Amino acid sequence: MPTQYRQGQIKDLEKVQMRATKLFMTVKYLSYKERLARLKLPTLKYRRTRGDMIEVYKILTDKYDNNVNLHLERQKDSITRTQFEMSL
Repeated sequence: MPTQYRQGQIKDLEKVQMRATKLFMTVKYLSYKERLARLKLPTLKYRRTRGDMIEVYKILTDKYDNNVNLHLERQKDSITRTQFEMSL
């Protein structure tokens, strides 16, 4: 779950993508979701989730270089969910 600080960054990035999709004259007056569909662009949430799934796959199938020290530690202050920190 994103922290409050990270959520601010996510909103800023989404604003940039919303403005950038308006640069195409053919879709300028469509809604944001319609512009994404017409331009065949995934949502930023989908891209973040996909990236996370790719990283988990790489970790679970040892796709990372053996010279990279990948270490996961359980956070001790987590109350409701099991969370892990990744350090390289």
